[in-house]
Amino acid sequence: MKRRDFLFNTGLSVVAISASSFIKFDGKHFIGDCETTSDILGPYYRPNSPIRNNLFIKGEQGTLIELSGIIKHDDCKTPYKNAKVELWHCDNKGQYDNTSTEFRFRGTTFSDDTGNYSFNTIVPVPYGSGNDIRPAHFHLMITAEGYQPLVTQLYFSGDKYIAKDPAASSLTSKRRILKPQNLKDGTKKIIYDVSMSISLAAEAVAIDKLIGVYTNIKDANNKKELFKKDNDLWLKNEVFGENYRYIGNNTFEYPGEPAGSYASLQFELMASGDIKFTIKDVWGSTVNPVGVYLKDK
Repeated sequence: MKRRDFLFNTGLSVVAISASSFIKFDGKHFIGDCETTSDILGPYYRPNSPIRNNLFIKGEQGTLIELSGIIKHDDCKTPYKNAKVELWHCDNKGQYDNTSTEFRFRGTTFSDDTGNYSFNTIVPVPYGSGNDIRPAHFHLMITAEGYQPLVTQLYFSGDKYIAKDPAASSLTSKRRILKPQNLKDGTKKIIYDVSMSISLAAEAVAIDKLIGVYTNIKDANNKKELFKKDNDLWLKNEVFGENYRYIGNNTFEYPGEPAGSYASLQFELMASGDIKFTIKDVWGSTVNPVGVYLKDK
């Protein structure tokens, strides 16, 4: 299935939910020894990819590359054993496998006793058309017990499309633009270490894309307005608003509920380029979806 071209002028297409690192970011640089920032989830993540770290497909054109690194605890130094690492990317024609049972260029591996992980695959390519082209990138999702799942992207230095891409050119993406090593056998290698975080804050560029007026898909008279204050996401109410905090997995939570209960906003970036959210009330083990809203154009 050919990946739908992203159109930057929709204002929605290149950012779903992203997050800054657990290291303090003052708007110009990071304060801390290490950081791992997250990036676009996008509409084509597929769970349950095969357990494999060799994604090379015989007969498929492309430059071979090894991606490797170390998964670490939030102290930035202690290796994390058995973290789940998922990788997915487009092929050499800019297409994602979104439907087949082969899960082409998609795979899952686990970090070893020393935190090491690795994948062997091909270098992805930029895709899109005209002025609406995304730079080449890898998608990663890292899941480790005790930490928020991390969704991020890795870019390649020298890619001329990075400068015009809102996500890739973000200040928080700076350390995820990597320079591949050229090996003697003609293949390439990149190294990317990951430090996990207990909590993540939503990045400003993501908040900016989410704010606006949304309409209930079943009732055109039922509208919700999301706005930003102090780089937090707020849901407008009759007084001022309710502050929702990012808890990962494209979800924001409103903590101002009785113990054992909370409300959440779960966002979805759709293949059409539209964005919607579902409001859910959670009472203990009971989850009650109370409305689905689509952003007005």
